[in-house]
Amino acid sequence: MKGFKIGVLGAGSWGTALALLLGKKGEDVIIWGRREKIVDTINERGENPVYLPGVPLPQNIRATKEIEEAVLGKDVIVLAVPSFAMREVVTKLARIPLGDAILVSASKGLEEESGKRMSEVILEIMPDVSQRLLVLSGPNLAGEIVKEVPTTSVVAGEERLSCIVQELFATHYFRVYRNEDIIGVELGGALKNIIAIGAGINDGLGFGDNTKSALMTRGLAEMIRLGLKLGASLQTFFGLAGLGDLVATCASPLSRNRRLGELIAKGLSLEEAKRKIGQVAEGEPTTRAAYNLAQSLGVEMPITCEIYKVLFQGKAPRQAVIDLMTRPLKPESYP
Repeated sequence: MKGFKIGVLGAGSWGTALALLLGKKGEDVIIWGRREKIVDTINERGENPVYLPGVPLPQNIRATKEIEEAVLGKDVIVLAVPSFAMREVVTKLARIPLGDAILVSASKGLEEESGKRMSEVILEIMPDVSQRLLVLSGPNLAGEIVKEVPTTSVVAGEERLSCIVQELFATHYFRVYRNEDIIGVELGGALKNIIAIGAGINDGLGFGDNTKSALMTRGLAEMIRLGLKLGASLQTFFGLAGLGDLVATCASPLSRNRRLGELIAKGLSLEEAKRKIGQVAEGEPTTRAAYNLAQSLGVEMPITCEIYKVLFQGKAPRQAVIDLMTRPLKPESYP
């Protein structure tokens, strides 16, 4: 499938990786970014010097600082901005006539203040795009995608448009599946970041695979518990957007959320760890959002609760592990 005009909003590693994937397929792609240095270097040297240095971008990919230029007349608009920026960006987008463009949200996070999923934020501002809004998520580390390492993903939304987007993104190294469960796909992509911070704490404290395996398994139970409460399908959490993304994000050294937890466990403050990473770790705002959601809905999420205390209340990571291990004994259950 060729001949699509595509705008990618977000010039970070994820947005650039998706633009590169589509550009390699011959699609006409324009990336919108805020930072002049990145935009200029993409246009002058065909490279994103900050987020994907050394990765060449084909000539059919260009960049702009003007959001109107990135979206006017486009067939597909990919939103790959961080969750904290989604509301601001969509507010700008709502003022621009988009025609019948398909919108694909590829951001993996929850809005910190409201706890809303990204599609909820988008539809709150642009309710008229409800039938044209899809979400893309899965075990998709940008650093592997740009190297054409075999990867899978999931697109969720209206069936006919999902088929179009599935074919648009599919390559010999990027296999895309369909799923109608937008809620579950979004929550899987967001909540796994919290557990990945815990996996990093595990590594930073010098614990082993037994500990990480338990963390991921019980973390999945928490993801399911909250997901079902919010209307997601159980099956989704055992698929690519749930378990698949959880494994990749908890295990990979490329994971910013895992790295955040590791640095905190080694004694850095949250702010110091964020500065050292230099990129957005979605697990931070998502932890606060999920913690508040769990409290308001009465959903038991002990791992999330302890990570929240480590990040925002200064609790010692080792003490958080002890407190999790010494909770009252109970049967294993999912959810």
